Amino acid sequence: MMPLLRLALVALCLTGISASPAQTDQSLAEERELQRALAEVGASAIDLIRALEGHLARYPNSSHRAELEQALAKAALETGDEPRIIRYGEPVLAREPDDIQLLERVTRALLSGDDKQRSQRALKYARSYRESLQALRDQSPPGRISAARWREETDRGLGRALALEARATGNLGKLGDAVALARQSYDAYPAAEAAREIARWLNRSGKEEEALGHYADAFAISEPRNTDADRAAVRLRLGELYRKLKGSEAGLGDLLLEAYDRTTALVAAYRLKLRQADPNTQLTDPMEFTLSGLGGDKLALASLKGKVVVLDFWATWCGPCRVQQPLYEKVKRNFKNKPEVVFLAINTDENREIVPEFLRAQKWDKRVYYEDGLSTALEVHSIPTTIVINRRGQVFSRMNGFIPERFVDMLSERIEEALTQ
Repeated sequence: MMPLLRLALVALCLTGISASPAQTDQSLAEERELQRALAEVGASAIDLIRALEGHLARYPNSSHRAELEQALAKAALETGDEPRIIRYGEPVLAREPDDIQLLERVTRALLSGDDKQRSQRALKYARSYRESLQALRDQSPPGRISAARWREETDRGLGRALALEARATGNLGKLGDAVALARQSYDAYPAAEAAREIARWLNRSGKEEEALGHYADAFAISEPRNTDADRAAVRLRLGELYRKLKGSEAGLGDLLLEAYDRTTALVAAYRLKLRQADPNTQLTDPMEFTLSGLGGDKLALASLKGKVVVLDFWATWCGPCRVQQPLYEKVKRNFKNKPEVVFLAINTDENREIVPEFLRAQKWDKRVYYEDGLSTALEVHSIPTTIVINRRGQVFSRMNGFIPERFVDMLSERIEEALTQ
């Protein structure tokens, strides 16, 4: 990442020199000095920070200050440098208030302590973070992200935003509001962080008995973000509070087992809801996918097991796909009398609305299916790609791109070979 960032900044500076012949000697000297400093950075984020901070110290009124602060904020994110995340992140957010990653990290950095002034600033960013996630959640997923994955990612983000808002609100002394926000976080996405926040503010509100169950939930939930260190800290607080209320830890194991059963059922219910909305969620076997047709019809690939399936991954923006399409038609004609061979055109466009008109204008076959996450499962990274699935539902052949003069023969041969498997 860092080399690309450095090169982008060098390009920016070079553009500044070539496009501004009227620059002063001082500004030209600054441009050259910045280029030289960046050229010596290499791939180190720490070295990049040192170079850019040195440059801004020498040129505090640099015409590139906004770009340099953004680069410093990104480098601080990479190194986990909280003071610099705040120092450079806040000016960047003043210019780009919808940077979701920066909103979260600046908020977390500000909430690393209980300082009220910092918590007030954090509350502003947490609310912006929440509003951005709420807006994103109802949008169509970008690129090849499935609807279920998009929903889960935005739900998870919304849960984090609400948990941070709860923390900032509680730090400012509004304990009841903090509990309510933490509960909203847990409702949006059942995560350990949300459970910890509910327990924290119930405990500080004097509702210690009620807090116990939520601490147990926070310990029981298994997820990558609930680290061993997080669980150890929760276990410590849970043990202390339980002994305070009960006199010993007798019965604590039962409380944790109940929390495990409760949170497991809750997460399973959430997954089921996602699966009902998108049958392809969490699938890894391509032949278990269900694809959406152009007119909303559905095709379960499992219904094609026992056949050889030829998958043509294409997009409207792909020039080579247009060259390849009539060659596909020739291959299809070669197998028109073999019902055990099925050809599927799989569209990968981000904007599906343009596909029907494209097919009409090109006079292509309208029997097209959208990829619905299949390209991710099959690791399709370039377009056009042709994949042949054998009778057992296994990938038999993969052709990334094509050789026009050989494509018909090559694909026909591979299909014939797959039929013998």
